[in-house]
Amino acid sequence: MEERTYSRVAVTDVAASLLRQLTAQHGPLMFHQSGGCCDGSAPMCYPIGMFLVGPSDVRLGELDVGRDPATDSGTAEPIEVFISEAQFEYWKYTHLTIDVVPGRGAGFSVEGPTGNRFIIRSRMLDDAELASFGLV
Repeated sequence: MEERTYSRVAVTDVAASLLRQLTAQHGPLMFHQSGGCCDGSAPMCYPIGMFLVGPSDVRLGELDVGRDPATDSGTAEPIEVFISEAQFEYWKYTHLTIDVVPGRGAGFSVEGPTGNRFIIRSRMLDDAELASFGLV
């Protein structure tokens, strides 16, 4: 019997497409789920090295955005997603999906000039996911 692996994060197809474009423009990217302040609780996307992850950040997982078959552009490298430890305590029972909608992006996030902004869609983890993460 094959054991299933679970992830706390996912990405929509439209967000993956934008991430491929942004990777081509800025190089490898990462996300940090903001806990509030200036840009609310927006997922912030940065070129790797522009936001320093510390010991109080939790790695939620990674996004496989693939390559665009029409142009063979994009990234073969997964995009890591982090959240602050304090924020993780609030959201540890939640699965997060990064999506994109029209609008002004967060101030420091790379999608800002594109006319789009990343958002989080969330749902509660199901029983199998809760068990896999040791939360039951």
